[in-house]
Amino acid sequence: MNNAKFVIVTDSTGEMPLEYYKEHGVERVCLGFVMDNVNYEGEDGLPIDHEEFYKKLADGGKPTTYQVTAEQAKAHLEKYAKAGKDILVSAFSSGLSGTYGSFCVAAKELTEAYPERKIMVIDSLCASLGHGLFLHYLVEKAESGATIEETYEYGMNLRLHICHCFTVNDLFQLKRGGRISSTVAVIGSILNIKPVMRVDDEGHLVPVGRGVMGRKKSIHAIFNNMTEQQDLREGDPIYIVQAVCRDDAEYLKKMAEDKFPGHEVMIGELSPVIGSHSGIGTLAIFFRGKAR
Repeated sequence: MNNAKFVIVTDSTGEMPLEYYKEHGVERVCLGFVMDNVNYEGEDGLPIDHEEFYKKLADGGKPTTYQVTAEQAKAHLEKYAKAGKDILVSAFSSGLSGTYGSFCVAAKELTEAYPERKIMVIDSLCASLGHGLFLHYLVEKAESGATIEETYEYGMNLRLHICHCFTVNDLFQLKRGGRISSTVAVIGSILNIKPVMRVDDEGHLVPVGRGVMGRKKSIHAIFNNMTEQQDLREGDPIYIVQAVCRDDAEYLKKMAEDKFPGHEVMIGELSPVIGSHSGIGTLAIFFRGKAR
């Protein structure tokens, strides 16, 4: 990283553009998934582009995701410890994955093997581009010249101010992921109810109210949630992520740009690992807020 006194390592759930990680020298450890008995992504799986993944999902594919293991985390961290570098890790929410725990195990083992090194792990309590936004702020802090301890403390104070508001089109994908019951999925689909959800202080996905009827209303609901929660400061970006619903994302982006001029609004694509759980039609907005 430019001007940083240590390295930052994260996992692939942050969904920032690949150029971002290269530009700022941030290492990614990849989660993966298995679909139709084929291993994709992760450390040694086949690559797959988003269009192909969502086509397979639309055709009935049932992906099963897997976390970063402690052994994989250790391999990525140890090369920096050997090189005399201190390490700050930003991990996918512990409320949604065991990846944070794997990084903690690896950090403990490496701290014992390299006692002169500082290895600190933050449970971001964030997901998708919410984790990407959290990472963006960590990188900014590190590149300003902050120490690893100062950046860690900054992240710990910031994480509950990274807000996630999202909606989905496919209730049955949420049901398959265990997020809602079969009864709720069936009734909600019949009534065209679209859930509005957020990430809570423990990093879990939780509903906001009982949902709304129709896609357009759900988009307005997540935007209204954002306007009520936001605590944007000068230069703060707003991130949007979408899964095969680019037009809806552009509509949401236009609302955000009109309401909050001067703030960058970036649209990203939902990765297969996250999309395996939320499905086609997922639309989310991420921003600095007063509280979750």
